[in-house]
Amino acid sequence: MLHSKSPIYFTALLFLSLLYFACDGCEQDELVRGCRISQGRCLCGVGCDTEYRYSSRDECRDALKGRSQDACSMNPCHNDGACIQTASSYANFKCKCEGTGFYGPKCQYPCPSSGSAAAKNFPYECIEI
Repeated sequence: MLHSKSPIYFTALLFLSLLYFACDGCEQDELVRGCRISQGRCLCGVGCDTEYRYSSRDECRDALKGRSQDACSMNPCHNDGACIQTASSYANFKCKCEGTGFYGPKCQYPCPSSGSAAAKNFPYECIEI
C-alpha cells in the first residue's frame, strides 16, 4: 500500500523542494559562511551572501550594540514579519512574511482569500501547505 503512494509523496516532496529554492534560494557561488541579525539576535551559519552580511559573530555583535548601523533596529516589518539585514538591498533589510498572513516589502498587504480576484497572482508568502 505504501509503495503505490510513494510516487505521489516523492513528487510532492520534489515540488516543495523546488518551490523553496526557487522562491528563497541563491546560486551556489553566492553561499557564504557568516552571521546575520534576525529579531535582535546574531544567527551564524551558511546562506546567501546578501543575508549573511557579517563575516564573524563579533562583527554581528558590534552591530547589535550599535557600533554599526542595524537596519532592523527600527522594526520596519509589519504584522510579525521577521527582519533580516542584507548587504545588497537598497534598504539593507528584507522582511520575511511567510506564515504571517501578509506579504509585501514590509509585510503590509493582507494575503488575498482563495476566492478573490487577487488570488490569480497569489504571492508565495501566502501559500499555506
